[in-house]
Amino acid sequence: MNNTFSFPSEQKEGVYQAIMQRRDIRAQFTQDPISEELLDKLLRAAHHAPSVGFMQPWNFLIVRDLATKERVHQGFLEAHQESAEMFSEEKKTKYQGFKLEGIRESPVNLLITCDRERTGPVVIGRTVQPTMDLFSTVCAVQNLWLAARAEGIGVGWVSIIHEEKLREIFNLPDSVVVIAYLCIGHVTHFPEMPELEKAGWLPRLNLDELVFYETWGQKK
Repeated sequence: MNNTFSFPSEQKEGVYQAIMQRRDIRAQFTQDPISEELLDKLLRAAHHAPSVGFMQPWNFLIVRDLATKERVHQGFLEAHQESAEMFSEEKKTKYQGFKLEGIRESPVNLLITCDRERTGPVVIGRTVQPTMDLFSTVCAVQNLWLAARAEGIGVGWVSIIHEEKLREIFNLPDSVVVIAYLCIGHVTHFPEMPELEKAGWLPRLNLDELVFYETWGQKK
């Protein structure tokens, strides 16, 4: 069936290529600066994410200051050490060998937050699922990530840091919650596969095993 609303073949392929070749970048950043024009394009892509109730709950806090990055990195180190103690001895050694952030190496850090009070207490789509504003902001992260990959820009998500540490560093108001702390920059290369998959930390799951039909657990 001919779909008149589909993109041309080359454009469709570009979308899928960005999805399949997106990587969590940590060790591959260069010090080349990102132009204001390009950073604005990435933020505009994020800003056009799907938004429940069209509340657009996100804010984007750009970080370039080295002293601020150092404070965030120190917060990462503290949380990283805590996390290491949660694994078995075998896993702990492997975990400690991973490069899990590029806070100081990337020219731009980006804190993405969700303002849970934006547009008021009653929002279409949040009346029975109040966490939908958080999910909308995660969609903004994904938009930015895919746009960055299409532009040849690397993005790394730093999740090993306590939210309270980021709240303290950036003086966040009470209504605002942290969604993502990202490292953004040009790269030497994009790994062929996710680094944790390559290292054998966990395998990629078989899609067929994750798809059910009509009710939970029902296969074709």
